[in-house]
Amino acid sequence: MALKYLKRFLYGLSIICVILMTWYMVFPSHTVMEPKNWMYFYDYEPVYKQNFLFTLRERVKCEANSPFLVILVTSRPPEVDTRQAIRITWGSQKSWWGKQVVTLFLLGKGTESDDNAALSIEDESILYGDIIQQDFLDTYDNLTLKTIMGFRWVTEFCLSAQYVMKTDADVFINTGNLVKFLLNSNASENFMTGYPLVDNHPHRGFHRKTYISYNEYPFKVYPPYCSGLGYILDTKLAHKVYEMMSHVKPLRLEDVYVGICLGILGIGISIPEDAELFFLYRIDFDICKYKHLIAVHNISPQEMIVFWQEITRETTSLPCQ
Repeated sequence: MALKYLKRFLYGLSIICVILMTWYMVFPSHTVMEPKNWMYFYDYEPVYKQNFLFTLRERVKCEANSPFLVILVTSRPPEVDTRQAIRITWGSQKSWWGKQVVTLFLLGKGTESDDNAALSIEDESILYGDIIQQDFLDTYDNLTLKTIMGFRWVTEFCLSAQYVMKTDADVFINTGNLVKFLLNSNASENFMTGYPLVDNHPHRGFHRKTYISYNEYPFKVYPPYCSGLGYILDTKLAHKVYEMMSHVKPLRLEDVYVGICLGILGIGISIPEDAELFFLYRIDFDICKYKHLIAVHNISPQEMIVFWQEITRETTSLPCQ
């Protein structure tokens, strides 16, 4: 009988602990700040300048020409199949509408379990010449460092490009549509677009991937920003953002971090008039939708190959309306 009551007591105590932990994480013990001035995150000295060593940098990609668009894809060392799928699908064609497009992959240093993969990264670089890598550890929490690396690479080695896109390895890009969209955009040098997130609230719960503490981010809402699934900037703006990154402490959420830098610069994002261009979440394949969109998230390497074959195949069927 005593054991029965002890079990009940311990069960009740665990419930109380969970409730208290949830309360602590979701509700702050201090006043939440109103987002009035993004200069809160700014340090007048460039104390956050990242000086990681480039181990692979592909600097020759922009020395002999000026690409219209550079697409930087965040990838992890073991994701060889994903990189290969991109190389033979939407990253395969180097020119669209007479405009040069360069696709490169952003990687950090592999873990001990990736030792074999780390060797293949050098092989990939020799074979394809499309790997940019620095010597920080490649983890999800270091995704912001990877994004900073991409902005740094553009600033140091490819300022001659007109546009730069940062995207993820599980994103399907309709590259021809993207180039056509940019050609028709009449964009200024402060142009940035993608999937817009405006008045988005920080996540204070248990979901590790998107959680952010009040100490790291004390405001009620994030500044306007574009989802990391894929955003495009004028290269001059990418240079401005990179310079600002030296003055702003990196946040674990890389797309929010870029949004903070834009906020300090006083630059807003451009919201596409067409809401069917960027998809934050996966959508089932429909040939008309995929022929129209620019980017869609959560696509596997196998699906990427099949979808690309479908939208690029010549067909005599009725055109999409």
